[in-house]
Amino acid sequence: MKAIIQTAITSFGMSGRVFHGPSLAVNPSFHVKYILERSKNLSKQLFPDAKIVRTYQEILNDPDIQLIIINTPDKLHYEMSKLALEKGKHVVIEKPLTQTVEQANELIQLAKKNKLMLSVYQNRRWDGDFLTVQKIVENKMLGKLVEFESHFDRYRNFIKPNTWKEEKGEKHGVLYNLGSHMIDQGLVLFGMPQSVTAHLDTLRDQGQVKDYYDIRMQYKGFAAILKSSYLVREPGPRYSIHGTLGSFHKWGIDPQEEALNAGHLPNESGWGTEAESKWGTINTEIGNLHYKGSIETKAGNYNLYYENIYDVLVNNEELQVKPEESRDGLIILEACLKSDQEKRTIIL
Repeated sequence: MKAIIQTAITSFGMSGRVFHGPSLAVNPSFHVKYILERSKNLSKQLFPDAKIVRTYQEILNDPDIQLIIINTPDKLHYEMSKLALEKGKHVVIEKPLTQTVEQANELIQLAKKNKLMLSVYQNRRWDGDFLTVQKIVENKMLGKLVEFESHFDRYRNFIKPNTWKEEKGEKHGVLYNLGSHMIDQGLVLFGMPQSVTAHLDTLRDQGQVKDYYDIRMQYKGFAAILKSSYLVREPGPRYSIHGTLGSFHKWGIDPQEEALNAGHLPNESGWGTEAESKWGTINTEIGNLHYKGSIETKAGNYNLYYENIYDVLVNNEELQVKPEESRDGLIILEACLKSDQEKRTIIL
């Protein structure tokens, strides 16, 4: 009989409703037993059989719970994950792992000591455009890279009310939110950089948090440039990559979040596929032949994250999103803050 992972979700805001919930709902290897909602009952539509609880302790006290999803506000990640690990529960944490490198190292050591799995929900590794970029880089389709530029822009020219992400705080705002994803992608592609230079800013009137960043991760012979702004009404390319043989450009964003937000489930036919009109363009040399045209975007699939979690817990397979990788992302995030504050390049 196939093992079923008894699971709890600790919040049902956007991350629970749009990302974790749908992937778990369509995966029969997980049974969501508890959902923590402080005052609402929004999860009943997706998980009618799950028990809604009002306190975290109710989840921790159940010996049957094997996996806890910590998708609460960032400032709660460390404390809640530590309590879960001390109770013998495996843990998936929404990015960022914690708010400091020291907290991350403590959780990593605690998980190892207790022989528990600890992972971070870096779902953007399974964006179709990123999977495509990964193949282009791995196969050296542009020759030796000279510049990599990635954008994750939005247009929100107002301050969204009643959200902790807009509350004043050095580690609130776009850097620790979208920056956690983009830095993780950079680490997957290229590893740790030699240095980091960052410029952060607050562009919107009455804004309390940083809503813009320009990060330069310097490697030997090339740079990875990561940019995000809340004031981009007409986006440019999502990815622009240049090498000694050619260039690749990709516009648009992976379609999964939009579909999930509209209520679609990730087991629908054609999930994560992109229309041909949105495929990226390449101008390069392949086998000493000039090629200029489009490249089909690989289908994205956030479900693969939880499929790997199951295989780790049941089949002892390798964890794809290791906590040490997200800890390295925090090292870069802290370097970005320091670079902006001191107006200098930080050597790693």
